[in-house]
Amino acid sequence: MPIIECVPNISEGRDRAKIDAIAAVVETVEGVRLLDVDPGKATNRTVITFVGEPGPVCEAAFRLVKKAQELIDMSAHHGEHPRFGATDVCPLVPISGITLEELVPYAHQLGERIGRELGIPVYAYEAAAREEKRRNLANNRAGEYEGLEKKLADPAWKPDFGPGAWNESVRRSGATAVGARKILIAYNINLNTTSTRRANAIAFDIRESGRVKREGGKLTGKVVTDAQGNPVHIPGKLKAVKGIGWFIEEYGIAQLSLNLNDIDVTPVHVAFDEACKSAQERGIRVTGSELVGLIPKQALLDAADHYLLKQQRSLGISEREKIHIAVKSLGLDDLAPFDPRKKVIEYQLEDEAASPLVNLSLTRFTEETARETPAPGGGSVAAIVGSMGAALGQMVANLSANKRGWDERWEEFSAWAEKAERYRVRLLQLVDEDTRAYERIMQALQMPKGSDEEKQARKTALHEATKGAILVPLETLRVCVASMEVAQAMASIGMPSSVSDAGVGVMCARTGALAAYLNVRTNFKGFDDAEFQRTVMQEAEALKARAEQTEKEVMEATLAKL
Repeated sequence: MPIIECVPNISEGRDRAKIDAIAAVVETVEGVRLLDVDPGKATNRTVITFVGEPGPVCEAAFRLVKKAQELIDMSAHHGEHPRFGATDVCPLVPISGITLEELVPYAHQLGERIGRELGIPVYAYEAAAREEKRRNLANNRAGEYEGLEKKLADPAWKPDFGPGAWNESVRRSGATAVGARKILIAYNINLNTTSTRRANAIAFDIRESGRVKREGGKLTGKVVTDAQGNPVHIPGKLKAVKGIGWFIEEYGIAQLSLNLNDIDVTPVHVAFDEACKSAQERGIRVTGSELVGLIPKQALLDAADHYLLKQQRSLGISEREKIHIAVKSLGLDDLAPFDPRKKVIEYQLEDEAASPLVNLSLTRFTEETARETPAPGGGSVAAIVGSMGAALGQMVANLSANKRGWDERWEEFSAWAEKAERYRVRLLQLVDEDTRAYERIMQALQMPKGSDEEKQARKTALHEATKGAILVPLETLRVCVASMEVAQAMASIGMPSSVSDAGVGVMCARTGALAAYLNVRTNFKGFDDAEFQRTVMQEAEALKARAEQTEKEVMEATLAKL
């Protein structure tokens, strides 16, 4: 199923009633989920984010543009951010199951409808641009709202859709840029200065377009032009980055306002570090940063890894801890508390109901297991116990990576900890997968069996459900056994004072493995596929033997050290 994101920016950031009314229309479209509404008082602008399948998202976008046209009068608008319309920009962004190229026709259809039905001039930009000069949003928006009347009169800037003339409706609505683009990160970097001029100087240092070249290299020097009379630019340090400096009265500081147009080219942490360097060269300090809208989880995980590597710390820690390190390293909580559950795209899309067991407290999980119901049962408990074994091996690896006197070995132990983290996470996923597999068997058993067709459908569904109920604990068995390598290595080469923890980790992994083995066997009862059973049991027996042998070896080595 293709999923896209839409991130319209509306020119209203102060009147909460208007903002809420505009955002509310998004959820009038079935299948569209409103993720974030992020208003800015100083910019007088709100970034709204929602997701869903392409068709419903485009319908929600159209309704939002229509409501913004009704409620926002651009002739009375003032704010720090460049803008030329009530809905200033309306980009479509591929999230999964669809390419950027496949998204372009949707952007064109949306832009055409906005122009035709609402009478709003529309410029197509980024991947949806119909000519190269319109690819860059800044070119389309040059002159802003105040220059729009003149722009519409210029044949070279006739809108791609909608009216090409100034009228009373356009005076109120302004124009809208509709595009298809990669995920853009709207990112502000906070400075310990109130000077917009100095903030701009730093922005010019790092943004791709850099600064205009002047004779003698002086700020007041004459602008250098090329043969065509166009200003010559001195490129900035970072590709795919746009930026300006501004003063935010709300916070009493100057900021760099950056658009990171391709975080594969320039990640967030690279932009932050370069801003720190340029600021320091100008006697200014970066105090933190601010996200406008949402960010992909991987961007924060990459930032965490970047700073952990600089500190020579282990990368094999939990996702939760990495997000915390990224937030603190980038100073994302400098101006206001930063809640990853509200700012990270994937967390907004998560359905906690899909993983009900792993989201329980330890007390609630044991209570749920103790109830007079067969699930969660031995299979889910096997995965839980196995995950604890992986976690203990991971703990010893991380302690060893941070041990005084072992500084030169931190990368070795970090690699072991990263392995353990993958095993731990996969085993936690299997906790709920095991219970879901059992539920599918129950659903198959409840299917009607009146006619021959119904009997056959029920038999087929029960066969497939049982097969799944066998394969899930088999996967748990595999991962438990694989995870033992970490605890085994840590018992051998890890911190001597933690050898008992490594030993307990191996015992947990072995218990999880043998428990999963029992579940594989019991789920074969009544299953009539002899060849499938033979293949699975051959693998299961080999894994069981390996688990028992590994535990024996590690226990002998561990006891010898105690």
